[in-house]
Amino acid sequence: MIKIGMMIGDRYEILERIGTGGMSDVYKAKDYKLNRFVAVKVLKQEFSENANFVSKFRVEAQAAAGLMHPNIVNVYDVGEEDGIYYIVMEQVEGITLKKYIERKARLSVKEAVSIAIQVSMGLEAAHNNHIIHRDIKPQNILISKEGKVKVTDFGIAKAATSNTITSNVMGSVHYTSPEQARGGYSDEKSDIYSLGITLFEMLTGRVPFNGETTVAIAIKHIQEEMPSPREYVPEIPISVEQIVCKCCQKSPDRRYQSMQELIVDLKQSLINPDEDFVKLVDPDEEASTRMITDRDMAQIKRQSDRRDSMEEAMRLKKDNMRNYEYEEEDDEDEEEDWDEDDEDYDPKMERITTILAVVAALLVGCIIIFVVGRAIGVFPFGAQVEEEPAQEEETEQVEMIKVAGMQVDDAKRALLELGLTPEIRYEVSNAYEAGTVLRASVQGAATSNDQDKVMIDKGTVVILTVAESAEGVKVPGTTGKSKQEATSMLEKEGFVVSVTEGYDPSVQSGYVISQSPEAGMMAPQGSSVTIRVSQGTEENKVRVPNLVGMEEMDATVTLTELGLPVGNVTTVSNEDASLAGKVCYQSYSVGSYVDKGTAIDLSISTGPEAATYKYTEGIAAPTEDTDYQNGMSVNVTVTTADGTQLLSTQTSSFPVSVNYTGIKSATGTITFTFRVEKEATTTTDPNTGETVTNPPVSEDRTVQREVSFTQE
Repeated sequence: MIKIGMMIGDRYEILERIGTGGMSDVYKAKDYKLNRFVAVKVLKQEFSENANFVSKFRVEAQAAAGLMHPNIVNVYDVGEEDGIYYIVMEQVEGITLKKYIERKARLSVKEAVSIAIQVSMGLEAAHNNHIIHRDIKPQNILISKEGKVKVTDFGIAKAATSNTITSNVMGSVHYTSPEQARGGYSDEKSDIYSLGITLFEMLTGRVPFNGETTVAIAIKHIQEEMPSPREYVPEIPISVEQIVCKCCQKSPDRRYQSMQELIVDLKQSLINPDEDFVKLVDPDEEASTRMITDRDMAQIKRQSDRRDSMEEAMRLKKDNMRNYEYEEEDDEDEEEDWDEDDEDYDPKMERITTILAVVAALLVGCIIIFVVGRAIGVFPFGAQVEEEPAQEEETEQVEMIKVAGMQVDDAKRALLELGLTPEIRYEVSNAYEAGTVLRASVQGAATSNDQDKVMIDKGTVVILTVAESAEGVKVPGTTGKSKQEATSMLEKEGFVVSVTEGYDPSVQSGYVISQSPEAGMMAPQGSSVTIRVSQGTEENKVRVPNLVGMEEMDATVTLTELGLPVGNVTTVSNEDASLAGKVCYQSYSVGSYVDKGTAIDLSISTGPEAATYKYTEGIAAPTEDTDYQNGMSVNVTVTTADGTQLLSTQTSSFPVSVNYTGIKSATGTITFTFRVEKEATTTTDPNTGETVTNPPVSEDRTVQREVSFTQE
């Protein structure tokens, strides 16, 4: 497991985590052999024991290591140590293109085109090495402090063969190509489409397609016409508008066929922006047809629901039958032409053919009569199939786990994931920490032996008795009150409200059926009180799944399949580091029932909130060097452990006052640089008695001092 401060590969010291992805985490590290800062991408621990994931990670490393280009983040090293698989990459100091666009609202035409040219040059180098990025978006484009544009995160790129390849990777839905959204073909022209969307955003400050859910946005990429960037910014030149239009064509055959073609037009638009030189492809003239294999069709069907897939299949079938009929008509025309030219016409053969056609028609008629007659009981023979009586559905059971000793929130989450319903009761205890589960109404097995397992029905209510300190707050009664009133009452007393839903025809929908802990009990202030809200009579309801721990895309797909749209998506810090980049909160509890169409709000974790430090002390003179004298001119710099420079000044007066806050590192280094002037000296040679005068000399001295900052 990676920890801050550890060394890997005998040369890279891990300093801090700077990013996370689906399969890996990215850390800033110090390369002590070459004395430089690098970025280290490390395969997540949960995947390191999976041979399939390790194989993908190695393929990514080998593919990325072959790319050396000024507009691509370079890979320096690849290794494995004690089960930790890592890639060492170039550390780029700067910001993402996404943040750059947000700061400037939108970019000028010249700046946007210049950035697009640099991105295209980097992608051209990748495509020449048969590597497709598949996730081009402003978040994966870095702009360094020097203004250099670099493409990063080839995390889902795969080495391509000479054939067009397919991928089920969807990438970021705002920038995904129609063929990626369908799960079908994906090649170099998919990167061109995503780059066109990125150029559109640079020019206008917005993406062309937006929607309430990722599925809705993907459908717009497939079906809706691409809006012109000039609709939002009329001063955009016609050549740039046409470049964006050609990049973002629905059909890959109508786009630029290579990055080289795109670069030529982008450079031309800088020279002659108002000229109409971009050549758009007319599909009717090109008549280009793409063959779809059975494998591709299966992938397309898996990406859409059953109804759409059946409609698409019927449409394709009709098209194929129509083409087949046209081919038959062409064949018949050719046969007729041949017959007209044939002088050896045989009338006997024509009579035989006519007789055979009549016999075939009679046989077909008999078969139809037989099938219809058997269906309506006219021909009562053949095997009779008796319907088996429907078996009663057995209640699903789950294994009860041991929860005694766990924290109440962890125990509740674990029981909910098993499909059980936890209820909380508090008991004053000085022997255990407040919030610790003392016992449960159903005890789990203490060992893993099969004979000791405790199986209970799903939905069973499990009462948890939880330790509380002597000080507590009386829980108000909320049964029979509306959800809003109950929530207000509990929050007023300092409790955190957790809501579950259930069916109860005797309680009006939206009103509280029960609560846990019960009314009148004492509970610690700030603890959770669960209220069970009625959904009325069970009708068209959907059970809310557990989304915590899922990637946002996976959670969206899960909800969409259940008919539940995604509501507001926010980012929050969360102390559980394993949830970084994943769902850490959902607005409806697991197992509760909601109406179809109910929006579920999600929160995505940004990881634990990092501690910050301050430095407000005075910097004393560098008296560590005995040759230092008061009044000397000294250059003073203060640098944090992560390489951030806080101060660089020249002074002859000490102490130097500093006041810095929001520092991300706990330690740093103060460096003093000054010059010592030594006077001329005279020495006498003891052997010859000759006197030698040494001229005055100047020496540069450096003093370094470690410093610790104060946590805010």
